[in-house]
Amino acid sequence: MSSFNAVLARNSEKAPTGMGPYSQTVAFSHYNNLSAQLPVDPATGRLVAGGVKEQAERCFKNIQEIIKSIGHEMSDVVRITIFLQDISDMHAVNAVYSGFFPDYVPTLTTVAVAALPMGALLQVEALLSNGEGTIPNAPQAGDLIKIASETGHAPTSHLSTQSVAFSHYNNISAQLPIDPESGKLVAGGAREQAAQCLKNIRAILENIAVPFDDIVKINIFLKNLSDIESVNEAYRACFPDSAIARTVGYVPARTVAEAAALPMDALVQIEAVVSHGDGTPPQAVEDRHGIVIKAHNTENAPRCPLSTQTVAFSHYNHLSAQLPLDPETDEMVAGGVKEQAAQCLNNIKAIVESIGHAMGDVVKVNVFLKNIADMDAVDEVYTTFFPGGVPARRVVGVGALPRGAMIQIDAVVANAEGTPPKA
Repeated sequence: MSSFNAVLARNSEKAPTGMGPYSQTVAFSHYNNLSAQLPVDPATGRLVAGGVKEQAERCFKNIQEIIKSIGHEMSDVVRITIFLQDISDMHAVNAVYSGFFPDYVPTLTTVAVAALPMGALLQVEALLSNGEGTIPNAPQAGDLIKIASETGHAPTSHLSTQSVAFSHYNNISAQLPIDPESGKLVAGGAREQAAQCLKNIRAILENIAVPFDDIVKINIFLKNLSDIESVNEAYRACFPDSAIARTVGYVPARTVAEAAALPMDALVQIEAVVSHGDGTPPQAVEDRHGIVIKAHNTENAPRCPLSTQTVAFSHYNHLSAQLPLDPETDEMVAGGVKEQAAQCLNNIKAIVESIGHAMGDVVKVNVFLKNIADMDAVDEVYTTFFPGGVPARRVVGVGALPRGAMIQIDAVVANAEGTPPKA
């Protein structure tokens, strides 16, 4: 058998199946990537009866069943993302969420979006640690441990941990523009709020002795997409951060999407995925020290000065969200949502192939749609790129996308060869 990590897709009959061309969970190396779970009863394939409380319970039960089916526990979750139809339902959903995480709490992102599949009131996804790894013929590194960290220099919450490290990644809870001393939103507009979000992320990273330039992916949720230029002003002040990063022009991969609403009525919320070269015990120092970030762009996909097309670290590549732009003209492709979906996926394919990988290495896909009703048309195109339905997937409807696009797609890709340590 191969000694390399393998993409491992699995499904359980105790959670909804046949919901679309995707797998419930796709493991690679030390992480399991779960598809976003809708409040669907697996016995009927329909939304459960009741309101948001009942729907939240069903979402988390589906996640729990998937996790049990692969021999894991809820305490192995490192990140939860909750998408709500109505932000005012957040407190009811949080009460349900707390029941599934009575002691340890993972990192957390909560955002309201314009629409969800099947007209659901919420959708929940999880990222799960995978200590045994996915080398087919041997456990990879034994029972790795999670390292949860908190600092008083960034906002704290009983519902989430600021940073949860596992193996070679730190996962950061989405940061709101909250002053940690007052617990209130900072004064000012989108620029000031974005600056505070990034300041909070920096404080979390400083607490765990991680440089700001170790960020590999940034996700920005905006209340008004029209605020993006103001947010970018704050963003440019942070990236590139160090002299070394400025020399090579390093910026993380990035996704920007509009939210219907954010907690505390914030204008912006930012989450980050961060490299963790030191790893988490019991990895031996010689096996984990000094792994490097590898950033890559290709002329065969659209380029942006504020993001890198793909940033690899250890066993994952994180891709920036792709718009339906022709890379030669930087213009939106002609046609409707099918043509736009094809262009997004062609851009992803070009990036993936430029780093010596194939679409079969994709483990997770995130789809943002201007009109959720377009999903069937998108799937006609999607299945030509992923005929086996292997990647895990999330689909949300958003009020607006950059450049007036109908669709935007980002992806996480397996990186079996890993990234090398510094010479």
